[in-house]
Amino acid sequence: MLCFSSYLSMASFRRISAVFLLLCSLICLLHGVSSLGINYGQLGDNLLPPQQVVNLLTANNITKARIYDTNPQILTAFANSNIELIVTVENEVLGEITNSEAGLQWVSTHIKPYFPATKITGIAVGNEIDATDLLPNLVPAMSSIQGALSQLGLDSNIKVSSSFSYSVIKESYPPSAGSFKSELSSVMSQLLQFLSSTKAPFWINAYPYFAYKGNSKEIPLDYVLFSNAGSSAGVTDPTSNLHYDNMLYAQVDAVTYAISKLGFDGIEVRVAETGWPSKGDVGELGASLENAAIYNGNLLKRQLANEGTPLRPKLDVYIFALFNENKKPGPTSERNFGLFQPDGTSAYNVGLFGSSSTSTNAPSPPSPSLSKPPTSATNSTAASSSPSIPLKSSSSATNSTNASSPSSLPEIGMTYSFGAKATTMGSLVYIFLCVLTFQFCMMI
Repeated sequence: MLCFSSYLSMASFRRISAVFLLLCSLICLLHGVSSLGINYGQLGDNLLPPQQVVNLLTANNITKARIYDTNPQILTAFANSNIELIVTVENEVLGEITNSEAGLQWVSTHIKPYFPATKITGIAVGNEIDATDLLPNLVPAMSSIQGALSQLGLDSNIKVSSSFSYSVIKESYPPSAGSFKSELSSVMSQLLQFLSSTKAPFWINAYPYFAYKGNSKEIPLDYVLFSNAGSSAGVTDPTSNLHYDNMLYAQVDAVTYAISKLGFDGIEVRVAETGWPSKGDVGELGASLENAAIYNGNLLKRQLANEGTPLRPKLDVYIFALFNENKKPGPTSERNFGLFQPDGTSAYNVGLFGSSSTSTNAPSPPSPSLSKPPTSATNSTAASSSPSIPLKSSSSATNSTNASSPSSLPEIGMTYSFGAKATTMGSLVYIFLCVLTFQFCMMI
C-alpha cells in the first residue's frame, strides 16, 4: 500500500512538473511578444480607422503602441483591447499646462474618462524635444501632469516622461564618452531628478539610418543593420572595453553614460523611435525595401530574444512606424517608415507574417570596421521631423537595392509568435506540444 501510494505521488509530481514546464514555456513566449512596441502615427488621409488598427495590432500580437496625441477615437477604440498605450501631450500645449490647475484639467479631460478601460501606461510630455524654446516649459509641464495623476490616484499606473531627439547628445562616440550638450545640462538635471523620483524612463529617438545616410563612407552598412551578430565586427569602446556589433545599442549606451555623468545611475533608457525607410529620394542613400526589412527584422529578432545593450540587460524599443503616412512633410523617406501600408497590408516581410521570401543575390554591404561611427546630432534625428543632414548626390546602387522589387528581399526567419498566419502556426505547434505532454504524463 505504501509503495503504491509512493508511486502515485511520484507520478503526480512528474505530471505537475511537466505542466509547470509547459506553462513556463508559454510565459516566455508571451514575454517575448510583449517586448515589441510600435508608433502609431496618423499623418495620412487613407489610414485604417482606429478599430481596424486595434484588430491589426491584435492579429499580430503587438501589445504596446504609442500615439502622438490623445485622439478620443483612438482612446475609445483601444478600450478593452489589452494593448498598452502611451499618449502624448503635443509640443504646442506644453506652455499651457505648467501650473497644477491646468495639469489637472488636462488629465481629467484626456486621461481619466478612458482609463482603465484603455490601458494607458505612459504620458509623453512633448515629442522629440530638442528646441531650446520648449525646454523651459518641459519640467513644469511634466510636474503638473504628475501632480494631477497623483491627485486622481492614477500615478501608480501611468508614468510621465518625454521623448528626446538624439540632437540633445553632444558626444556619442565612444559610448562611454556620451554627454549632453552643455547648454542643456541645467534642464536635463531637473528632468533627470524628476524621472529618478518617479521611477520613470528616459526616452530617446535613435535612428542609425540617418547616421549612415550622412556618412556612409565611414559607417559600415552591416553595423547599422544589426548584421554583425555573432561576429567580432563592430566597435569596442576603449574605456569600457564593451563590444558593440550595432550602432543602435551604442547610441543607447551613450545616452546612459550621459545621464550618469549628471549624477543619475538608476534611470532606464528606452528607445521611443527607431526604424528604417523602405523608399527614398535619389539622394537618400540606404533607403530601400531590402535594408528596411533587414533592419527591422533583425531588431525584432533581438527584441524577441529580450536582448539588452552591452551596458544594460534590458532594452524597450518602439519601432517607427506602424503605417506609411502620406501626409508627412519632408523627403520621400519620411512617408515610408511604415511596416504596413495604409490599408493594413504589409509593406515588406520582417517575420511578422510567417511568409517565406525568396533569397536572391543581394548587394554585399561594406565590411564593418573600427572606424569611428559618428552619431552626432546632425546625423541622428527623429523620423517625425525633416532630417538636418544634407542629402548626398550619390548612386544608391552600391548600398541599397531596387525598392520596386519586393521579391528581392533576403529570407528572414519566421517568428511564429507574430502575425495572423504566424500565430496560427505557433498555435498548432503549441497544441501539438500540449498533446505530447499530456500523453507523456498519462504514460508515467
